[in-house]
Amino acid sequence: IGFSWYRQRRMAPLGAILWFVFLQCFCGGAYCEMRYSIAEESKEGIYVGDIAKDLGFNVDKLAERRFRIVSGNYEDIFQINQDNGALYVKKNIDREELCEKSAVCLINLKTIAENPLEIHYVEVEITDINDHSPNFPDEVKYLEISESVMLQGTRFPLDAARDPDVGANSLRRYILSPNEHFELDVKNRGDDKIPFLILKKPLDREQKPEIVLTLNAFDGGKPVRSGTVNITITVIDVNDNTPIFDRQVYTVTLEENSPLGTSVLRLHASDLDDGANGDITYTFDNSLKSKAFDLFKIDSSTGEITVKGLIDFEEQSVYEIDVQASDKGSVTLTGHCSVVINLKDVNDNAPKMDVTSLSSQVPEDARPGTAVALISVSDMDSGENGLVVCTISDNTPFELKPSFKKNMYSLNTKSRLDRESEHVYSVTITATDKGDPSLSSYKTITVYISDVNDNSPEFSQSPYTFYIPENNAPGAYVFSISASDQDKDENAHVSYNIWKGDGVTALVSYLNINSDDGSIYALKSFDFEALKTFNFEVVATDSGTPSLSSNVTVNVFILDQNDNAPVILYPVSTNGSAEGVEEIPRNVNAGHLVTKVRAYDADIGYNGWLLFSIQEVTDHSLFALDRYTGQIRTLRPFTETDEAEHKLVILVKDNGNVSLSATATVIINAVEPKEAFAASDVKSPVKDEEENSITFYLIITLGTVSTLFLVSIIVLIVIQCSKTPGVSSNSLQDVNYDGTLCHSIQYRSGDKRYMLVGPRMSIGSTIVPGSNGNTLVQSEHKRRESGEVRRCISYMLHTACDFLKLCKPFFCLF
Repeated sequence: IGFSWYRQRRMAPLGAILWFVFLQCFCGGAYCEMRYSIAEESKEGIYVGDIAKDLGFNVDKLAERRFRIVSGNYEDIFQINQDNGALYVKKNIDREELCEKSAVCLINLKTIAENPLEIHYVEVEITDINDHSPNFPDEVKYLEISESVMLQGTRFPLDAARDPDVGANSLRRYILSPNEHFELDVKNRGDDKIPFLILKKPLDREQKPEIVLTLNAFDGGKPVRSGTVNITITVIDVNDNTPIFDRQVYTVTLEENSPLGTSVLRLHASDLDDGANGDITYTFDNSLKSKAFDLFKIDSSTGEITVKGLIDFEEQSVYEIDVQASDKGSVTLTGHCSVVINLKDVNDNAPKMDVTSLSSQVPEDARPGTAVALISVSDMDSGENGLVVCTISDNTPFELKPSFKKNMYSLNTKSRLDRESEHVYSVTITATDKGDPSLSSYKTITVYISDVNDNSPEFSQSPYTFYIPENNAPGAYVFSISASDQDKDENAHVSYNIWKGDGVTALVSYLNINSDDGSIYALKSFDFEALKTFNFEVVATDSGTPSLSSNVTVNVFILDQNDNAPVILYPVSTNGSAEGVEEIPRNVNAGHLVTKVRAYDADIGYNGWLLFSIQEVTDHSLFALDRYTGQIRTLRPFTETDEAEHKLVILVKDNGNVSLSATATVIINAVEPKEAFAASDVKSPVKDEEENSITFYLIITLGTVSTLFLVSIIVLIVIQCSKTPGVSSNSLQDVNYDGTLCHSIQYRSGDKRYMLVGPRMSIGSTIVPGSNGNTLVQSEHKRRESGEVRRCISYMLHTACDFLKLCKPFFCLF
């Protein structure tokens, strides 16, 4: 797409100046070229063009996109206003300083806008204004011309006027003041105009020994500027032959970097005069300043031109030197020729690379093809010596892509990046020219990969299992969990919280978690008798955007502590003391069961295992106590000397590390057999009523348990019948409820005694602690039963155990 337009604008410091803007835009990808024009001598702050508007940029986002000039030396001349996107002059522009005599003065600017990346090449043409007048080297030019010069048309070179302006503003014409002896001729040599005085009438010293002329030089500007030199001609006699070169123009080729003293060529001029008038001296014509005078020298006697400075093809490829041959006559005559020296390029410049990084870091989720940096290469040599090829090392996930503009490349990603695998890359770019031998240069770009939140936190273990003793101090630390994140900085900062989703037990409110380090604290004291085990979910979340999280299950088992003292069930406690009275006939035999002390401990294991002992007794030889059952029996028959009343203080204690105990007092009255029978008859209705009451409760309990068993069996049969063929249901589902350890209760007829026995386990079975606190026994070949069967069986066992737990005090009465 191409378009152009012209603009006029008034620039304050220069008055009313007509200027135009020519804009050409060639866009492809993220590159664009445009061109503006501005007059020289533009002062600081002068408006050049509205780049942002011409490119269709959003002015409000210029600062955010960092729209700027990146052209090296020209950043001091122009600047872009970040508020309106216009290009302004930053420093006064002097075209002659920037471009000397070039016909077209172009300043190449490279601009970059980021997010997204756009590169625009802007050419600013500095147009010339007529700010210089033609100027002669001297205000007065003195010439000596022999009167012997009789040949009309004889040429006398004059110093050319210099005008730094170009184009129409440069030197255009000369005007010689009217006279009878000379006329003016002008020779064009490139951009220079050399004036010559042409003799049209022989000189006569005796008539006019001195001639004064005025030479005016005019440029083509509007208004016209001019310069003047006064020419004073002294007419003398003698030497009437001018040295003449063999050729008017000499052309020679010289290789650059030629050593000092290298001979370029030897000039030759001849003079028909004899003696001093024919003795020739060779010199460079200093009327036109040239850099060649610093690089070459001429032997005044031989005319040989040699190298005296560093010859660099890249600085200038052609030199044109004016050489004059002067004789040594009293009136020196001079001949002129031109020497054109063409330099031959050699491959003496390695390629140069200019790298522009688009960002300090590249995100690891950058798509393949993302531009990382821009590389521009240049070689000051010419031809094959200046052709450059760029390559990149193969062991990196990057590649070089050439752009539409010559010697421009972009460094792009060619595959996915992973910061966790490699966080920094050193990319070496090699630029090699096609010279013989070739020269290379290297540039290493360090590319840092920035982190993206692509890793979830990982827990150190899963699940977590912790054991907490009951009666812990509220607010105390109980345990901690930890998770790590492979990401970096905020993306790796992990915070913890307890998941409180649907179905989560309210027991989670017993805990509090430190969101920073995963430390978990108990808000309340746990009671093993109320809660034996529970589980909950902890969520670890990183601080990335968006954040990632992971869950872990935490299983907590409450460990029993010996915090419950034995409770005396019989004798029944009254007024805080357990005391009972028993009457037995005096004629009982040894081993007679007098009574049984019944006690209960809410703890389990050793903490709930009760032992009975006699703490105080009237006669140690008469009664004995079973330490495990609490039965009191006679050791021998009563004698006539034995007292009628005996007091026994029974100590009941558990087997905890620090045992707890309770005491019961039993008073045994030995009565005559008839009184015992009478008492038995009196008490029998009471006992019958008590036994009937206990029997009633037992019937209700056993009936309820039996009903629940029948319902559970029916449900189990329905589930088994509704299963899809081929699907095995051989696992017990762990049910999340609070229960007690189910104990088998074995009765022994006659003495109404009971004892707690553990569940039978077959060889190869495993005790599995469930999340509900029960201990389930699973055989190795039945560990994978389906969830439905496990749930039913667990619920059935749980219900039965709960009823047995409720009925435990009643069983203990037997």
